[in-house]
Amino acid sequence: MRYRIHIKETLWLSAPLIVTQIGHIITGMTDNAFLGRVNLESQDAGILSGNVFVLLLVFLIGMCQGLTPKIADAHVNGREKEKAFLLKNSLLLNLLNAVMLYVLIICGMQLLSYFDQPQDVVELAKPFLNIIALSLIPLSVFFTFKQYCEGLSNTRAAMYISISSNILNVILNYGLIFGKLGMPEMGYLGAAWATFISRVFMAVAFFIYLKLRPELKTVFEYWKEIRIEKRGMNTLFKIGIGPAIQYIFEVAAFTVAGFMAGWMGKETFASHGIALSIASFTYMFASGISGASSIRVANFNGLSDKENVKKAGTSAFLIVAGIMAVFGITFLVFNYTFTSIFSKIPGVIDLSAKLLLVAAVFQLFDGVQCVGLGILRGLSDVKIPTILALTAYWLVALPLAYFSAYKLDFGVFGIWAGLSAGLIFAAVAFVARFRYLANRN
Repeated sequence: MRYRIHIKETLWLSAPLIVTQIGHIITGMTDNAFLGRVNLESQDAGILSGNVFVLLLVFLIGMCQGLTPKIADAHVNGREKEKAFLLKNSLLLNLLNAVMLYVLIICGMQLLSYFDQPQDVVELAKPFLNIIALSLIPLSVFFTFKQYCEGLSNTRAAMYISISSNILNVILNYGLIFGKLGMPEMGYLGAAWATFISRVFMAVAFFIYLKLRPELKTVFEYWKEIRIEKRGMNTLFKIGIGPAIQYIFEVAAFTVAGFMAGWMGKETFASHGIALSIASFTYMFASGISGASSIRVANFNGLSDKENVKKAGTSAFLIVAGIMAVFGITFLVFNYTFTSIFSKIPGVIDLSAKLLLVAAVFQLFDGVQCVGLGILRGLSDVKIPTILALTAYWLVALPLAYFSAYKLDFGVFGIWAGLSAGLIFAAVAFVARFRYLANRN
């Protein structure tokens, strides 16, 4: 296959994945934008809650991903009963994971007071975090159905549901925060309830979709006779734990960086959160391409087609490099335009706009490392990338961030410089690992 064909097929496969991924990040961005119209403390509480919540969310997402390759194998070989077995066991496993994560948040919520964040922000964050953490339960249902459909090469169902959910979230934010559209005025907690309700909608909508689609509802014909088995849950757990840990290493580093920014004051924390949320939006494009490249590389690798493994991986790197370069230029030009959407405070707008200039520089490396991790996952390479991720974020990024921010006195820009160094390390390491695996006999 020519590179042109690889690029075309990767883009086609990644498009719905990108839209779905963007849907997840827009939920938090919507909350952030509305909370910026309430007051600075409420916005900081939402950002702090989001930093903690996303840490456990990515673990749940990683665990759910173990279902897709198993469903794909059963589907291609016409094993309908096995598909039902996998879906039922995965649904229970992910629900248990979600409940465990929710309990973990509730039990550990008091620890927020020990991270030296503004106490009034911490007190506002606790009830907010309690509500959005509860949404892990409906999200576990949504992600299970999503990964099931992706195993059937149906990537558009999740896309449509995510778009609908985000529209609902915007309406509910406006209504519940400010008491509009006949809804009760709940203040900043209205954003949390809007998020929770929209995620319940996602789970219910996906269940209805599966029941109504003739080619999908066959799985429920075997539902009653399928038993929950420890063997099935263990298999899915072992497949999902690798991606879950890799996600944790990266996101936890950014969470700790957020705490560092919080030590510098409320405006700095808000600026850091705003700039990071905008950068996270573009990251979702890389995440969608990563998912598509993982699927395509895995297919060629299963066929022992070494040449097309190389081309599929290389074309994915070229795609993400081009897209992230465009976003980097966009940040340079429209940095103040973007940040003014999220705040009315001149100091916050100015600082977050300047941080976007740093984001413009590391966009390329962030996209490449994200796609590199997906490609290596497609090659069933888990152990070495996990070690590389741990090194990049915890041995390079965080120590440099702290040293630059507090020893060299660069402030929040030092934090972002350290994170940039970690992303550069990860990008170079993952590309080198791919080249090594693709070239060896």
